[in-house]
Amino acid sequence: MQISFKRLDRELPAPRRAHEGDGGVDLRARVSATLEPGERALVPTGIAVAIPVEYAGLVVPRSGLAIREGIGVVNAPGLIDAGYRGEVQVVLINHGSEPVTIERGERIAQLVVVPVIVDDFVEVDELPDSTRGAGGFGSTGRR
Repeated sequence: MQISFKRLDRELPAPRRAHEGDGGVDLRARVSATLEPGERALVPTGIAVAIPVEYAGLVVPRSGLAIREGIGVVNAPGLIDAGYRGEVQVVLINHGSEPVTIERGERIAQLVVVPVIVDDFVEVDELPDSTRGAGGFGSTGRR
């Protein structure tokens, strides 16, 4: 499958996979930003994409930035709907204890395109039983 994209900043490399078979393409910062500990920043990537209908784009953190610098994506995964044509932006957060500077052109996140089952929701009076029932967070115990 091919994903159409528009480069909004011609000086930045096109999105690509770092290795053949990787699940996502790298997204780069269009601007530099310094994040203080606990601070968030909306960082533009310099691209717009045309995700096909019945697919969605998920913006996910880069594991290297997370382990080295404590940088994550606040709303991970960020969701890019098929109809969105604006610039892809990433909401980064500094979970670390030191300020971190993101440089223009630095890889800040990855974009993963996944199929989406688009169904209609049907309101009912009762839901069918399941073995889990209404058990939520922590309902299966600690170990």
